[in-house]
Amino acid sequence: GPSATCQQGSLHGLFGALIQPRVCGAPFPICWSQVMLFPSCHFLYFICSMFDFAFELARLSLKQKLPEIHFKYGSFLEDEGKFEEAEVEFVKAGKPKEAVLMYAHAQNWAAAQRVAEAHDPDSVLIVLVGQADAAFKQKEFSKAEALLLRAQRLDLAVKHYKEAGMWADALRVCKEYLPGDLEALQEAYEREAAKKGPRGIEGILEQAREWEQAGEYSRAVDCYLKVRDPGNNTRMEKCWMKAAELSIKFLGQPRSIEVMRTVGPQLVSIGKFNVAAELYLNLDMIKEAIDAFMEGEEWNKAKRVAKELDPRYEEYVDQHYKEYLKDQGKVDSLVGVDVMAALDMYVEREQWEKCLETAAKQNYKVLHKYVALYATHLIQEGSWDKAVALYVQHGTPANSQNFNIYKRLFVEMVNVAGMNNAEAYSSWADLRDLLFNLCENLVKSSDANTPAHEEFETMLLVSHYYATRAAAQSIKQLDTVAAKLSISLLRHTDIIPADKAFYEAGTAAKEVGWENMAFIFLNRFLDLTDAIEEGSLYALDHSDFQYTDIPYEVPLPAKQHVAVSPAVICSPNQVRGGMRGKFCLSRMRLPGARERGSFLPVPLAHRHPK
Repeated sequence: GPSATCQQGSLHGLFGALIQPRVCGAPFPICWSQVMLFPSCHFLYFICSMFDFAFELARLSLKQKLPEIHFKYGSFLEDEGKFEEAEVEFVKAGKPKEAVLMYAHAQNWAAAQRVAEAHDPDSVLIVLVGQADAAFKQKEFSKAEALLLRAQRLDLAVKHYKEAGMWADALRVCKEYLPGDLEALQEAYEREAAKKGPRGIEGILEQAREWEQAGEYSRAVDCYLKVRDPGNNTRMEKCWMKAAELSIKFLGQPRSIEVMRTVGPQLVSIGKFNVAAELYLNLDMIKEAIDAFMEGEEWNKAKRVAKELDPRYEEYVDQHYKEYLKDQGKVDSLVGVDVMAALDMYVEREQWEKCLETAAKQNYKVLHKYVALYATHLIQEGSWDKAVALYVQHGTPANSQNFNIYKRLFVEMVNVAGMNNAEAYSSWADLRDLLFNLCENLVKSSDANTPAHEEFETMLLVSHYYATRAAAQSIKQLDTVAAKLSISLLRHTDIIPADKAFYEAGTAAKEVGWENMAFIFLNRFLDLTDAIEEGSLYALDHSDFQYTDIPYEVPLPAKQHVAVSPAVICSPNQVRGGMRGKFCLSRMRLPGARERGSFLPVPLAHRHPK
């Protein structure tokens, strides 16, 4: 009853006092100033007596407290280094894990594992991991790895290997047991290797070789492709070649092509064109092989590959070869590939002799395309005489697109100064030959009897007059013939400079003593000079030329073609007197209107000379 309850409450208070404040294993409050005076053996005896008393007291009335007493007693024994006795107490307290941790802390792994296996299987993992950590610290890597394998904590093995810088082992373990983490680990390894420079590259190569030996060819290829050593092309080439060879030999077609799309351009970039091309050919990558050969200027090989393996690329190679020859300026080589492109390059370089020589080997049409271009070039440079000689040499085709060139040559010659002499014969003869050849060709063409044909026939006649006049001027006895030809040219002042023609006719007439005609022609010359200055032919008087076939309506020259002083026409006294040239010859009889035709030589009559 109440007395028993009171007794039990007293026991609780006493028991609590025994076990709560524990100092150095003591289960109850002690006067430590006195206890510390005890010898050590007495002290231990004293404490153990207290635990015996506590156990006895708990057995009597508080059995539920026994595990707690066993735990505190075990802790006391652990502190005293009595591990086996402490183990017993921890097991009795229902806390075998404490015994396991005690042995683990003391590095007694066998005892720890024994207790764990016997009393707490869940703690076996702790023992194995702790034992593995200790083995790693002692560099017993195989033992540590085996322990972690038993614990199924290979992630810790990878971690320890990484921390130890043993990336090859880390990758090996990860590949074998943690394949899902392999890619991330590989990237981490590559970053670490990049920081180490050449030492890191050696590590990547070592890893690649290990993957290769293990038959992990895809991973080996990845490692070889990730090597970066810009200062060592030889090493880079070996790595790329190894990656390509492994992929071709062991990996499928899609993967091999993927690798080659990486390796090929890299090999080309370091000048290994043939090597790259051969690797491409191993995978039937024809276009890529051709591109590699062309990049290395191996044009014959590129052509042979295209011809033998895929003729569709023959034109592709030829086009690139043409562009290459153009860029390099190898025109002579270009002739054998694209003669028209070569001719155009000769034109761009103004190598006209080579251009025409090459064009002449083609056909008449091609030749005269470039003759026309050269003639245009010569005209622009003012070398019209060379242009005329060019057509005399190569012929004058009746191509309508060339008509403007022929007309321009005629205009240039009849306008140029210094051509009224015997020395000009060869030039006039060349022009005549040019136009004669042209008219002969026009007769056979679709432009026969057209206005253009008639115009060139007239030019031919004019050039013939000029050439014949130049020939006559070389013989004194033919002065009158030369004068008559100069006067005959007046019929064509619609296509030759009028002021120049009248001046030459007047001076020629004067030299042979035909003073009346000289007076008329030179006056006409002076009138034309005034008209050129005024910019209009409106004031010209045509009465002197009635009943002749000298045209009235002629083009007004843009400038004077003859720069002559009045002294050529007038006497010195008349020039000093300021008299105009048209009055300088007033002492001569001026024929009436009805008589003027009689002063004109036969060529100006209304019949054409035969």
